[in-house]
Amino acid sequence: MNNSLTQPEATLKDICSLFFSGKPLALDSEARERIIHCREYLDKKIAASSDPVYGINTGFGSLYDQHISKENLGQLQENLVKSHACGAGDEVPQEIVRLMILLKIRSLCYGNSGVQLAIVERLIEFYNEGVTPVVFEMGSLGASGDLAPLAHVALPIIGLGSVYYKGEKITAQAYYQKTGKSPLVFQAKEGLALLNGTQMMGAYGVWCLYHGYRILKAANIISTLSLDVFDGRKEPFQPEVHKIRPQKGQSAVAAQILALLEGSKMITAPKTHVQDPYSFRCVPQVHGASMDALDFVKETFTAEINSVTDNPNVFPDEDLIISAGNFHGQPLALGLDFLAIALSELGSISERRTYLLISGARNLPRYLVANPGINSGLMIPQFTAAAMASQNKQLSVPASTDSIPSSNGQEDHVSMGANAALKARRVVLNLYSILAIELLTASQALEFRRPLRSSKALEEMAGNFKALVPFMEEDRVLHDDIRKAEEFVKTESTFEAFK
Repeated sequence: MNNSLTQPEATLKDICSLFFSGKPLALDSEARERIIHCREYLDKKIAASSDPVYGINTGFGSLYDQHISKENLGQLQENLVKSHACGAGDEVPQEIVRLMILLKIRSLCYGNSGVQLAIVERLIEFYNEGVTPVVFEMGSLGASGDLAPLAHVALPIIGLGSVYYKGEKITAQAYYQKTGKSPLVFQAKEGLALLNGTQMMGAYGVWCLYHGYRILKAANIISTLSLDVFDGRKEPFQPEVHKIRPQKGQSAVAAQILALLEGSKMITAPKTHVQDPYSFRCVPQVHGASMDALDFVKETFTAEINSVTDNPNVFPDEDLIISAGNFHGQPLALGLDFLAIALSELGSISERRTYLLISGARNLPRYLVANPGINSGLMIPQFTAAAMASQNKQLSVPASTDSIPSSNGQEDHVSMGANAALKARRVVLNLYSILAIELLTASQALEFRRPLRSSKALEEMAGNFKALVPFMEEDRVLHDDIRKAEEFVKTESTFEAFK
């Protein structure tokens, strides 16, 4: 995907490639024309009629029955943003806020939102110049979109709120003083167009999917190394097994594992056991199910990044302004909950492999240390993995089954998708640590199998890792090793999701 946001159908890979490349955004002539055309239609409509149109000349939520005079339409939008900027809790990570801006720009570019061209151009300036509004995690019910978080994104457009700029947290007013630019003034509907929408849920979902696919690839590779150093068997991965149960993800994972084992002297060594524990033998069935879940959730979020999700929707060519419900986050809430469950399972089975590797089974020393007793070796990292795997199970309790009515009952069913989004990101972060601990453990076990060697692919990956985290001869501060291992899992090119 190039740096234009007007491509009608973007894939998750397109959005991630654009975002993580750091390329600046651009607005091409087609998007510009759509935005201008829609705004001109809306202005004419407002000038020609006083008929009530939700959010344009009426109040909001349960105040929809309050008519607003034409001279107050701009003030109505400014008041909306100020009153809705009531977020609480921790700040949303700047990376996620920038994704929110990208997705909001994209949604506005379809020309169904009725904003001025200047609004979109200002958001593009913010994105390209690294002006990141301060946004807070709590406040969205995921129903009328992500109202409170998006209000904090919108505040700096009119000179309110705070931003991060050149590494410093400053007021929006200070930003304008530094740059010599001026805040914009909202016209009719513009505050509502910025606040309605699913861009917080969408940004978290895109981020979690990007990292989820990376984690899945890392889990497949790391689990294969664990299988090999555990003296496991490769028969459960043979294609004959998976042809008679044609689950797509299962077959794909089994094929990846067999390819990774090609050339290993350990996997072909004589075995005294006829069967491996499930955490090794059933990797295709477990990882494959998570792969299928990720693919399903990806479809949901791909549709969302190609959507208009504010309200009301403006259709200039059809002469229609329709108040509907595209801002409701139910598809994303369900997807984020499913994503958290699917990713949590990758951590749950990984922790079990770590446990077995340090258990003293199959002629590996207990806790993978040559001189146990005086040294505890890798005893306690498994505790850390277990704690995080358990927390992930707790975080996988769905948010989307909950609903609390709001706005005096007018908004009477909400998705809680924002809560689902926050939980899913925490699961991802925990997973990086859990897999890092498994890799640390498997890499340590590998040295106890010498002079046998694993496959070229696995030895190369393990060699890259051991250059960063060397073999542990005796006890050392393992927090440092785990942090280095986490960074390796996050950055190692072998684990790149969209190669």
